[in-house]
Amino acid sequence: MGRQSFLSAALGVLLATVPLGAGAVEPGAAPATAAEQARGPVTNLPLPRFVSLKSSEANARRGPDQSHRIDWVYRRRDLPLRVTAEFENWRRVEDADGQGGWMHHALLSGLRTALVQTDMTPLHQRPDMDSAQTALLERGVIARMRNCERAWCRLEVDGARGWAEKRHLWGVDGDEVFD
Repeated sequence: MGRQSFLSAALGVLLATVPLGAGAVEPGAAPATAAEQARGPVTNLPLPRFVSLKSSEANARRGPDQSHRIDWVYRRRDLPLRVTAEFENWRRVEDADGQGGWMHHALLSGLRTALVQTDMTPLHQRPDMDSAQTALLERGVIARMRNCERAWCRLEVDGARGWAEKRHLWGVDGDEVFD
C-alpha cells in the first residue's frame, strides 16, 4: 500500500472513530455512557480537555501528519488550547476563536493556563467580589491557573496572584473544579 493510500485509509479510520458531536451514536448502536464517549483513544484522558502550548512557535496542520498543509502558526508560549481528538502522536486542537488543527503532542503541555477574555478583569485576594483587588488584567493576557473552584480560578501572571471569575477566562470549563 502506498503512503498516500495508507494515509487516506488511516484518516478514514480516524474520521470513523471521532464522535460527530455531543451524544452522537451510530445508527443501531447502543448509546455509550458519557465517560466512554469522553475519553481519548490514545491517552484515555478526557475529551475535550485543555492544554497549553509548550513552545513559542508551533504549527497546526490540516491533518495528523507532517505531510499535511500548515493552516496556523501559533506564536504565544503557554497559549491555552482545547484538545478535541487524538490520533497516534497527534492531537486536534482549537483556540479561543475556534480555529486550529492537528499538532504533534510534543508541542503541548498539561500546564493549565487561561486567556483573559474581558478587558480590565480584576484579580481579587480571595474568591469573593468584596475582597481587595490585587491587579487588573487586560484582554489577551495569558495567566497560569493554580486551581479553580465553582465560579473562580486562582491565577498567577508576572508575579501578580489572585482570583478571577471564570466567566472572564478561556481555558477552563464553567463546571470544572481542580486543585
